Amino acid sequence: MTESTAPVPRKPYVAPLRRTLPGLLRDPLATLVGLADAAPGQVVRLNLGTIRPYLVTEPAHVQHVLRDNAANYTRAGDSMLWRSVRKVGGDGILSEGPTWEASRRRLQPHFTPKRLDAAVADMSRAISDAVDELAGPARDGTRVDAAAEVSRIICAAVSRVFFGAKIDTADARRVVVEQNTVATALRFRLLAPFLPDAVPMPGDRAFRRAVRNIDEILLPMIRAERARPEGGDDILAALARARDADGNKLDERRVRDDVVSTFATTTETTYTVLTWLFPLLEQVPDVAARLYEEIDRVVGSGDVVTREQVGELRYTRMVLDELLRAYPSAWLVPRTAVADDVIGGTRISAGATIALSPYVTQRLARFWDRPEVFDPERFAPDAPRRVHRYAYFPFGGGAHQCIGQYLFQLKATLILATLFSRFRYRLCEPGMPAPQLAATLRAGGPVPLMLTPHRQPALA
Repeated sequence: MTESTAPVPRKPYVAPLRRTLPGLLRDPLATLVGLADAAPGQVVRLNLGTIRPYLVTEPAHVQHVLRDNAANYTRAGDSMLWRSVRKVGGDGILSEGPTWEASRRRLQPHFTPKRLDAAVADMSRAISDAVDELAGPARDGTRVDAAAEVSRIICAAVSRVFFGAKIDTADARRVVVEQNTVATALRFRLLAPFLPDAVPMPGDRAFRRAVRNIDEILLPMIRAERARPEGGDDILAALARARDADGNKLDERRVRDDVVSTFATTTETTYTVLTWLFPLLEQVPDVAARLYEEIDRVVGSGDVVTREQVGELRYTRMVLDELLRAYPSAWLVPRTAVADDVIGGTRISAGATIALSPYVTQRLARFWDRPEVFDPERFAPDAPRRVHRYAYFPFGGGAHQCIGQYLFQLKATLILATLFSRFRYRLCEPGMPAPQLAATLRAGGPVPLMLTPHRQPALA
């Protein structure tokens, strides 16, 4: 009989600063994917000088952090990203513990498939009306920016469905613009996460100004709603009249935090992800042709897209799933270890920073065949099942999985079906834009388009 022994701890794959820094400065995403590809089954230790976070990319390890031992890996702590995010969205659904749980309970009913399916007619009408406004630029041969127009269409839908049209599309669009400023201003601190908040950085002033501007738009709307004796069934009315565990009406700040978080949840992911699709489709004309064919066949020249038609747009859903694999909005998911732990045999000390990256995991060659190729067939109903559930996690996982996942699929499908049933486009500047690493992954510059009419909606 042999004496049992504890497994020998496995050291992480250490990425030396002198070898990785040039790549991280030149092409950080490709460099991170290369490091993870070089360390199958291992946790990667990034040597960034004064900080040395753990890059966790193996699906089983991601599951350990997000689900199996999620209580040990929080969004609290000294993570620069979460500190900055809380300055915008407060301590509601972006926090931890009882505050997060209470906020999630308040917001979750507004994001259930049943409720969203019931809102499809209103959402589709708002999207249809917003897409109609592109007829003028298409007729006149005027350039439009993909991100700006998708953002405008989304704002029209969100304003009508979630806020009962109590915020007009122009103000909603202003909030999105300020959200963009916040996200891009954070990139400077992402590059120097070891610096305390007291040390000035480029982008700080723009960040603070954007947060003030968001409040100047949303706070008057919140105060007006709280002053009404009755509201409606929209999310603003529900939050304005919500009560805490003790039965007290929520204070203004808590309502504000939930409203800001909701607005970000319902706009940011959809428009940052969809912006990538326009240059991508020009790289894969066979995918574009099949997508257009399905939309023409299912939607035709109808005025608004119906819920039944959404269910028939199966290839469109495959395209969106592949788009989320290739360009997930939440490219970086930081966590802080509360207590000592072991991930894949590597000992993790309390207080350590853990960096998960859907972008990296979803491009690992050992889990995805030809990961650099845009191939919606990966998500065909008869495609082989993925090796691991957490090889694909564009919306996170575990208790903190994004509540807007179903909304994204529904809204994005409605937008693509409405837009491509009426217009075709060509890029004014061919090629893929360089990615910009901010709080979310976004195209690093405008994506100008020239639209041409395809079909006009049938008259009712």
